[in-house]
Amino acid sequence: MNSENGGETGPPSRDKAPALEDPMLDRRLIIEHTDTVLDSLSRRHAGEDSTHAVKRLVEMESSRKAVTTETDELRAKRNALSKQIGPLMQQGKRDEAEPLKAEVKAFGARLAELEDQLKALEAEQQALLLTIPNLLDPRVPDGASEDDNAVVRTWGTIPELDFQAKDHHDIGTELGILDFPRAAKISGARFSVLRGDGARLERALINFFVDQGVAAGYQEVMVPYIVNRTAMTGTGQLPKFEDDAFKVNHEVAGEDAFLISTAEIPVTNLHRDEIIEESALPLRYVCFTPCFRAEAGSYGKDTRGLIRQHQFHKVEMVKIVTPDQAQAEHEALTADAERLLQALGLPYRTVILCGGDVGFTASICYDIEVWLPGQRAFREISSCSHFGDFQARRSKMRFRPEAGGKPVIAHTINGSGLAVGRTLVAILENYQQADGSVVVPEVLRPYMGGLDRISRVE
Repeated sequence: MNSENGGETGPPSRDKAPALEDPMLDRRLIIEHTDTVLDSLSRRHAGEDSTHAVKRLVEMESSRKAVTTETDELRAKRNALSKQIGPLMQQGKRDEAEPLKAEVKAFGARLAELEDQLKALEAEQQALLLTIPNLLDPRVPDGASEDDNAVVRTWGTIPELDFQAKDHHDIGTELGILDFPRAAKISGARFSVLRGDGARLERALINFFVDQGVAAGYQEVMVPYIVNRTAMTGTGQLPKFEDDAFKVNHEVAGEDAFLISTAEIPVTNLHRDEIIEESALPLRYVCFTPCFRAEAGSYGKDTRGLIRQHQFHKVEMVKIVTPDQAQAEHEALTADAERLLQALGLPYRTVILCGGDVGFTASICYDIEVWLPGQRAFREISSCSHFGDFQARRSKMRFRPEAGGKPVIAHTINGSGLAVGRTLVAILENYQQADGSVVVPEVLRPYMGGLDRISRVE
């Protein structure tokens, strides 16, 4: 794993960030480079809603400018008249001052109307902005779906078993380490109970991933699992994915609250509304959390086993970087995730996602797909995404350049290192034996008390 420029041992030098001079800077980008934005949406196969949002935002801009211009002109006239009233009153020229006072009052009433109009226009534009996905990196290949993703590299040898491969559901059930019926009794479908060596293996993976991250220079953090609406919006989960989130009945500091779908949300928001010193970047964090996803639109997919659960564990890697650092740090983070699979001896391939498969918030993304003998297929185990300034702009997260000048919006990067449940799936299927037992990968044995094989315990 990447070990250059190790993680901070204490909080970085930072200041509370004032409001951005123009928090709608991305609005200006859309207005000034509309064709570029529409082309990106087309490459994403984003659909009519996003295209409409862009066009509507552009249409509204002339109204916003007109209201702004009239507001500025009226304010200037009011101020000029107000300066005349004082001397007239001092000179006892009340008859001359009263008409001016009436005119100032009328200007004030009109200004209040205009300010309300401006607030409404900017609120609508802001709401539209939140529905527009990130611009694609030019390196993203064209394509409509995951079938068009391009393989970048492969690693490892696909095992050739001399017996009929089982999937992890059957392996774990027969070993007595996976219990889906009792999980369903407690919580419903898409939950699981891990028992005995299965629970121990999950815990071993968590500790191994975190330890590897720390050894590579990432700072370990532990964060809340409940976040507010502002945090969810900052990293782009809202409003786009609200139906896939578990909402909490109680508010947090007067805001709606949600269970996290990934550690990316609280870890990235550690530096929301901050100005970070450039010398502190890149910041690299590793974080274990449970994750919760309702996945309202995915019913019928992967209903068997651990692949798609409402609750699962992940170890996440998050980076906050300068724009100049971003590309290299994205590649390094992807390599860090890959090295975990190499250490476990699990064959995988890395693909670059095409335009139609890149997530809403990402500008470019690599998926790492591990081989599952039970499915005879590669399945995603980590998504390593570069977001550009998309999340940092929403979160008002900037850095102060060492060379001086105004604060600059940071870039963010993250990826799973790794999805724990899916790694457990891969181990069960790739290390299964003809007698039904499962060999424990060598690097995990110290975390398992020296256990080298999981066998059924009667």
